[in-house]
Amino acid sequence: MKYQILLYWSEEDSAFIAEVPELPGCLADGETYGEALNNAQVVMQEYLDTARELDRPLPKPNGSQFLR
Repeated sequence: MKYQILLYWSEEDSAFIAEVPELPGCLADGETYGEALNNAQVVMQEYLDTARELDRPLPKPNGSQFLR
């Protein structure tokens, strides 16, 4: 599944933040843009694996035009 990832700089945290809006609470950070993106992919996979293990429905991607 393809989910939107929002990447932005946080002055407060002095880090790049990667947020996955369709997966509540799914956030990651990193010292660089690439590190935050890689960390987000790991956290997303863990989120989805846990949802499957607990037999919870998987959130559907929002179908944003940005997802390709």
